Amino acid sequence: MKITGKDLIQMGYRQGKWFKEALVTINEQNLRGAELKTFLEDAAPVFIYPHDEPVPYHLNIRAENEEEVANIESVIRTMDVVMKTPTAVNGAVMPDACPTGAVGQIPVGGIVVAKDAIHPAMHSGDICCSVMMTSFGHVDPKTVLDNAQQVTHFGGGGRTDLFDFPEDLEKQIKANYYTKSKRSVGLAKTHLGTQGDGNHFLYVGRSEKSGETIMVTHHGSRGFGANLYKQGMQVAERFRKEISPGTLKTNAWIPYSHPQGQEYWEALQIIRSWTKLNHEVIHDATLRAMNVEPNDRFWNEHNFVFKDGDKFYHAKGATPLDDKFVPDSKDGLRLIPLNMSEPILVVKGETTENNLGFAPHGAGRDISRSAHIRKNSDRTITEIYEKETKGIDARFFSGHIDISELPSAYKNAKNVQDQMDEFGLGTVVDRILPYGCIMAGDWQIDAPWRKRKRLKNKK
Repeated sequence: MKITGKDLIQMGYRQGKWFKEALVTINEQNLRGAELKTFLEDAAPVFIYPHDEPVPYHLNIRAENEEEVANIESVIRTMDVVMKTPTAVNGAVMPDACPTGAVGQIPVGGIVVAKDAIHPAMHSGDICCSVMMTSFGHVDPKTVLDNAQQVTHFGGGGRTDLFDFPEDLEKQIKANYYTKSKRSVGLAKTHLGTQGDGNHFLYVGRSEKSGETIMVTHHGSRGFGANLYKQGMQVAERFRKEISPGTLKTNAWIPYSHPQGQEYWEALQIIRSWTKLNHEVIHDATLRAMNVEPNDRFWNEHNFVFKDGDKFYHAKGATPLDDKFVPDSKDGLRLIPLNMSEPILVVKGETTENNLGFAPHGAGRDISRSAHIRKNSDRTITEIYEKETKGIDARFFSGHIDISELPSAYKNAKNVQDQMDEFGLGTVVDRILPYGCIMAGDWQIDAPWRKRKRLKNKK
């Protein structure tokens, strides 16, 4: 009697690609009894199972009020599930932590160290979200902000008016398995010089130390990075099904020891180069518009994967302090923005047992954007804006205010800084005092599909 896949399932084996080849051998050699059992033990894939208990991780956070108690409880609940992922060997939570997505998804402000594994969902679609500063010297900050507003681009879509795309970078993109598609190349070219939306910003202020006017931009890799993330998740899911079907889909991984893992790592480095260039073209165009030479410049990611030997540090909203994670580090300096009305911190720091070489990436949130909007529904948008932006030149590129990006939408900046001191998460060496900033605002109000809908409703 012929053995079928149904028989193997009834024997307790999980269906997979190996069934087809195994069944051919079993039936051609008429394997039965002890011979069949021995063959199946050798032929069946060995699955990697999640840990029974979370791998211990470091909590560099404490609650300051009732909202933060609930937030931290949620962070711990989701981090406990994340740290059962079989590749996890260490982890940490920063003071700006907040959940994002379902339980088991790495929280913002979370760091997961995995062995021989890159987890795309742990860097998310906004790969290499980062900040760059340029000092313009002793010039009027309003002039810098005015010129930058003419140069930058927020919201949806792309542009091709600001630059000539570098040939060497285009060659690298076209040579990589993950980035070579026509769509990927198109996004790389058209999204360069754009900043997107959400909490991304262009900030102008003065150095507390030198008095120089400094511009800071904050954005990620736009559609180019999001396209890589989508592909990475698809590849990771294929590996998950083959080697660890008990792992959550959000925590699927690509083994670095596999050629596809090494190619994905190289793709991440291409994304890093592109994102750094994305900052530079905006900064350089603003400098040209003012006919000014830069006095200083440095940058750092805070949403990326960092490699140290066979360990991969997934920082979902955490600033790398250790120079081993930042190959183009300048004097160990890093930038940590808080909110539009607060100084941007310039910090340095060392790796400790509890920080794993990282600091917070900002102030973080205790409640979601939509919850914040509901919480303030008793006041008009204009009232909220005027109160919270008093003393700063806060602009929204779309012309529509987004109250979910005003200061009260974020955690108390002083509390975050106090916890940085308490847990040894970097030392402040300078502060960029705010003059003003530009953010996307609620650009979707005027999105083409919204305009079409409004016109349709008028008819």
